[in-house]
Amino acid sequence: MCNDEHIQHAMGRRGLLVTGAAAALTLGSVSFAHAAPSSGEQSKVVRGTLPPGSPDFVYLPVEVPRGVREIHVAYTYERPVVPPGTQGNALDIGIFDERGTELGGEGFRGWSGGARTEFFIRADAATPGYIPGPVRAGTWNIALGPYTVAPQGLAYEVTITLRYGAPGKTPRAVYPPERAKGRGRAWYRGDCHLHSVYSDGRRAPAEIAAGARAAGLDFINTSEHNTHSAHSAWQGLWGDDLLILTGEEVTTRNGHIVAIATDPGTFVDWRYRARDNRFGHYAREIRRAGGLVVPAHPHATCIGCNWKFGFGEADAVEVWNGPYTPEDEIALASWDNTLVASGRSGRNWTPAMGSSDAHREPQVIGAPQTVVLAGDLTREAIVAGIRAGHSYIAESSAVSLAFSASGGRGRHAGIGERLRVDEDTPVTIRLEVTGAPGCTAHFVTDQGTLHTTALPASGAGTVEWRTTPEYATYVRAEVRHAPTVPGLPGPPAALTNPVFLGA
Repeated sequence: MCNDEHIQHAMGRRGLLVTGAAAALTLGSVSFAHAAPSSGEQSKVVRGTLPPGSPDFVYLPVEVPRGVREIHVAYTYERPVVPPGTQGNALDIGIFDERGTELGGEGFRGWSGGARTEFFIRADAATPGYIPGPVRAGTWNIALGPYTVAPQGLAYEVTITLRYGAPGKTPRAVYPPERAKGRGRAWYRGDCHLHSVYSDGRRAPAEIAAGARAAGLDFINTSEHNTHSAHSAWQGLWGDDLLILTGEEVTTRNGHIVAIATDPGTFVDWRYRARDNRFGHYAREIRRAGGLVVPAHPHATCIGCNWKFGFGEADAVEVWNGPYTPEDEIALASWDNTLVASGRSGRNWTPAMGSSDAHREPQVIGAPQTVVLAGDLTREAIVAGIRAGHSYIAESSAVSLAFSASGGRGRHAGIGERLRVDEDTPVTIRLEVTGAPGCTAHFVTDQGTLHTTALPASGAGTVEWRTTPEYATYVRAEVRHAPTVPGLPGPPAALTNPVFLGA
């Protein structure tokens, strides 16, 4: 049976809802026959236009009868020409099941943003980005996200198809183990910001796992935009040599958060802005799920990417995202400016980390990578090492650093630690580098860069510098290439978290 029915929706403000999260609009329901056929399919087409200034989310309710085996949704929207400097149309899409659209609720069944034009869900399978499971009777909601709207408005068309018949069996989710073989207490290399075909990436999980091994990584974190659907997509891809952590890139309209190493199956909601005062709640949800809260590319200039939530809830911050750019230089300088207060007060500080944010070729997995000192290659140990700041960032596995401070009566402190000596105690800062030909080593303090040395042509060398806690609140190391952009320092080959000085 096929019933192609067309429905026109006009957008009225009376449906506007503000519920402690981003504003949302609920359209009129789309209903299918209550007496569902035993087989075949039914389709209905919904058209409408969203004006400029539309809410962040527009929900299209669909009354799903009993006996549905599969729900399939396809959509298109107009992309009119706009004047230079004016945003055109961009429309995201996802879906919530009969359990509702409540913020943080259980109804979430998938999100593809603007990466796909169609998706399906049934018990035994779903489009990547979506959660397999029964298509139960009740009110489902297609979620439209008008990311940007042209002055002419955003004209859209959504086609909903219900296919009837006996449901399949939902497979049991198989998640990655929480430990790999490891080398005991050692430095482990990882990339915690990656995208596959389960959101807007182009690589399959198998390609990412292969790329991680080729890059010399010990661990990765799956971080799809606004969905946890990839958590169970790694079966057969982990091993003694590769730990796979599960997370999400929580993509809000006021910045992106990489949730690292959350419990498998954890969904973190993203439907709020900084003005809604909800980020703290979801940051705590990430930590309750065993994960880390990491603002991603905080100074990126893409629409909705610039970080607006503050850093009070951050466990670390991504200061180097993919190939190094002026945006990263600003992120690094902004992060460095936060270290003085923590250095003198002894309060908690926010470590820096870097990830590739690789989506597709030729973007390189593991460029950059965060190198973490951890007790073993386990989820718990990696999380603890990142949270403590026992880490540095390297452009590739070819670059290795050892950085420390020593002074007083044989006292020693490594990356992320404090050397507890008196203010006038002489301190020796030591950096060992390999794999950085043509680079210079820089020691950066709260006063700025106080020592710079060219490394040997081989790229391997040791640099030492003496100071006191009175003169330097903290010291961190940067290894940089020659400048490539006039007026800016050269891109880094590696950089460390600080060693704090003083009691």
